[in-house]
Amino acid sequence: MTAGYTIVARTPEVADYVRLRVEAGLSAKTLEQAEKGLPNSWFGVTVEHKGHAIGMGRIIGDGGTAFQIVDIALMPAHHGKGLGKAIMTALMDHLTAHAPAGAYVSLIADGDAKHLYAKYGFEPVMPASIGMAMLVPKGS
Repeated sequence: MTAGYTIVARTPEVADYVRLRVEAGLSAKTLEQAEKGLPNSWFGVTVEHKGHAIGMGRIIGDGGTAFQIVDIALMPAHHGKGLGKAIMTALMDHLTAHAPAGAYVSLIADGDAKHLYAKYGFEPVMPASIGMAMLVPKGS
């Protein structure tokens, strides 16, 4: 780990989660969404610098058959220090130690992040499969 940084095996606090998503350029989530969703994390890590959360990553899933790596976020001022790799290594180490062999692990790679994820064994699933997504409409 880079000097001055600590990676803690815990899901980020609600306020940190909401802030980090926006600061890292991910879509915004409300406090209500975070309060409801974060306790359902299978595993999470928070990167701290001088007592403040500056990065995070989570794994969600059913604990047995399927897992998804989500919310990989790092404040831009801290890029280029190997912290994204540290987040992924912590998540992958936990999966290796605690997820059953043969469990399906997925993620959505935005932009150049695909190069980082490839180092951990992730491969595009196309053309055999295609990732699909949607947002729940308002009023649901």
